[in-house]
Amino acid sequence: MEEVKSRLNIEDVISEYVELKRAGRNWRGLSPFGNEKTPSFMVSPEKQIWHDFSSGKGGNMFSFVMEMEGLDFKGALELLARKAGIELEQYRSKDASTRGKEKERLYAVLDLAAKFYQVQFSQNKTALEYIFKKRRFTKETALAWRLGYSPNTGRALLDFLKGKGFSEREITGAGLTARAYRGGVQDMFRGRIMIPLQDATGRVIGFTARLLMDDPNAPKYINTPQTVLYDKSRHVYGLHLAKEAIRKSKFVVLVEGNLDVIASHQAGVRQVVATAGTAMTEQHLKALGRFTGDIRLSFDADKAGINATERAIPIASKVGVSLSVITIPSGKDPDELITQGGVETWTKIIQTPQYALDWLIERYKKVLDIESAIGKREFSDVILAVVQRLQDPVEREHYVGTVAKTLGVSREALLTKMRQSEEMQTQAARRKTPPTPVRPTVNEKHLAEFRKTGERLLSLSLMQPKLRTYLEPITEDMLVDENAKKLVVFLKEHLDFSGTEGVEELRPLADYVKILSLEYEELYQDLELTELQFEAARRQAQLVDQYVKMQKPFLDAALSGAMDKSDDDPEKQALRKKIEYLNTLRNTYKRGV
Repeated sequence: MEEVKSRLNIEDVISEYVELKRAGRNWRGLSPFGNEKTPSFMVSPEKQIWHDFSSGKGGNMFSFVMEMEGLDFKGALELLARKAGIELEQYRSKDASTRGKEKERLYAVLDLAAKFYQVQFSQNKTALEYIFKKRRFTKETALAWRLGYSPNTGRALLDFLKGKGFSEREITGAGLTARAYRGGVQDMFRGRIMIPLQDATGRVIGFTARLLMDDPNAPKYINTPQTVLYDKSRHVYGLHLAKEAIRKSKFVVLVEGNLDVIASHQAGVRQVVATAGTAMTEQHLKALGRFTGDIRLSFDADKAGINATERAIPIASKVGVSLSVITIPSGKDPDELITQGGVETWTKIIQTPQYALDWLIERYKKVLDIESAIGKREFSDVILAVVQRLQDPVEREHYVGTVAKTLGVSREALLTKMRQSEEMQTQAARRKTPPTPVRPTVNEKHLAEFRKTGERLLSLSLMQPKLRTYLEPITEDMLVDENAKKLVVFLKEHLDFSGTEGVEELRPLADYVKILSLEYEELYQDLELTELQFEAARRQAQLVDQYVKMQKPFLDAALSGAMDKSDDDPEKQALRKKIEYLNTLRNTYKRGV
């Protein structure tokens, strides 16, 4: 990691994504995480860190690449190592190095296969007519998505790759072969339009293949089987070309088909991806959640689409993203809609989503007779099964009320039904385990403001020891970032220390401390002490106020859920004391909010 940092300049890495201009010792640009007009994104070559003042995000070159590419640290390290011309295998164990080289061979064979299919495509009249006339894709689109064609013969690709030095084991490991009827292996894909599946950085990891000539005995679509590189439960199709648009628009549309993704991108609506022929998983939502918390599904309103949405809602709640549904009229798919109704219609539809659980309730109201006893039972069976898996207690409470009103039954009856269902589910293996505490959930904007307020106060306290008294009411749970939690503990224990260099306890927080010092330089270094004291007091009051506002709704909901308990119940008393404490805390520090 240190060698990668020594070979690359952070400003050079970031300038591939953000247009930077010199601002004294630092570089400045527009935030890549929003649509701002005044530059608030700073890069410090001296400190080797970046900081986005609009969102509160910051870190080193690795964290920046992780944010922009949707990668974990390992993926960002590998990407930057390639830029720096460093072979990571030399730092790995022998086994890890061998596995790394094997994976690189698989990437190479898949990339070469994609090129082979592209050449075959350019020479096949039927494939060209299908893509350019029937699907109405342009040449630029076909090249951007690397569309190809697999010859309808037994071993064309296999023989080509073996001729380029790849072994049969490597070709099979990449998912490019299948068992032949008479023994041996042959090409997995034959007579099909080839759609490369690419990871978040654009490397080919597999293929989706669409049948070109109608054959009732053959599946229309087949995918690469599970391999070392391709995992259908994790792969999001089109993310490598959609991530910039997702970040700018702050939402993503998830469609069902790969060709729908391509059609939408060609029409200029690029925040669109697909799950490539498999059910949505937690891993899919986590991958998208790195770019946005607003995920919009474009599924059919048939039974399969309803079931898919039903499964996805609890997963989204667990991951912490907002899931909504966009409905296309007349049962069209996005490709048909764009062709017939134009991009304006598609753009308008994706801008008017309906929250997923509300959409699900509306669908079941149409297919079930909720005026009858049987219909009420079936409706409550389905919807309550989803509601009781929601992570947010306030949201659960809301939808219990919605279902009660929809069916014309009491909340108590529904709560009783939910409790009975939960007891039946746990009856087989009942064990007393402490309940998992529910973290308050807030929208992205409020969370960014909360983080920013805490960082401003920490920046002042870090660089000015006389301001550390303003940290007195600040506890770890009032701060979002783990580094911030550790730093506030350190500062409250070391009220008089000055200078951050060489302080052993701060070494694990080195990059975070640099970010705060950059904030101080940009915002506060020219202010007098009295002005700094006023700013610290203001930020202290803001932080306390924001914390109380985020905590109170969940405490109120928990107290409401405990209304049937006696006033002497310890849990109920603790909740009331906590609410009273928060009110006192806010009133004590309510100045300049």
